[in-house]
Amino acid sequence: MQNLTERSVNATSSKRFSVIIKVCVVIPLFCVFLCFIAVMLQIFASHRQFLDTSRYILFAHMLINDTLQFLSSVLLFLFVMGQVKFPLLFCVPVIFVCTGTYQNTTLILAAMSLERYVAIFYPLQRPASWRSDRIWNIILPLWIISFIFAIIEFSIGTHNRAVDVLSTNMICTTAVINSFPIQELYRLAVYVLFFAVVGVIILFTYVRIVMETRKLRQDRASVSKAMHTVLLHGFQLLLCLLAFTQPISESLIALHTNWPAEDVAFFNYFCFILIPRFLSPLIYGFRDQSLRKHIGKKLLCCSKKDKTIFKY
Repeated sequence: MQNLTERSVNATSSKRFSVIIKVCVVIPLFCVFLCFIAVMLQIFASHRQFLDTSRYILFAHMLINDTLQFLSSVLLFLFVMGQVKFPLLFCVPVIFVCTGTYQNTTLILAAMSLERYVAIFYPLQRPASWRSDRIWNIILPLWIISFIFAIIEFSIGTHNRAVDVLSTNMICTTAVINSFPIQELYRLAVYVLFFAVVGVIILFTYVRIVMETRKLRQDRASVSKAMHTVLLHGFQLLLCLLAFTQPISESLIALHTNWPAEDVAFFNYFCFILIPRFLSPLIYGFRDQSLRKHIGKKLLCCSKKDKTIFKY
């Protein structure tokens, strides 16, 4: 009896230690991401040149979208780690934001690629919707489309009548509202549709810009820069596609290791959801010369302030 008690205590302490390690890995990464996003958005807000350029407005929009996705994803992670239970009414909005912003990322990448296409092929007669003062005509439908698909996914499920959305407490996970086969099939179809359409758009814009580069004898530098930008959007799309490798990685890990199911789930979450979401805006931000210059100045300014504070 004493041995069983000791084993139970050891298993509980081991599980608590594992939870602490996971939280200590995720939270610092999340804080670094938030700091970088805050610096980027502050740069956009304080320099008019970025607010007057459609490309940078779309990028700022992507930063806000990724921040909401990262925040909602980390919240769900912390709820699961802490076994926090609360009514379904408060759980559903977090899951909606997480799902909608994930789908929205691919649409933003398509819009950014099309913006480069428009900038190269219609430099003097740019369509009204792609101008900096009208770019919200492009941005707003992206949000609407993404969240409409999330609402439909929730609506097609058969919900348990015994569950009261106000009084029944439960752990907040996506399986709570998206656990039926028809919902899983619908989600897969939507993801494939989104990624296929966006992939075709990025490929089309890249090929057209490459063909235009061969025709032009002048201003090859700007066209070549646009080509590399579209190629970068393709790489960002591949980062998003890493989320689809979770079933494969779960099977491989289960075959070659004896990891508990929750450790396998955390490994997939960290490697295929958090890390790609963390890297995507950083790569784009540091690649752009104008942004890189302002980021360097901002970081240098912050380091000087820290040194001044430590002197006193």
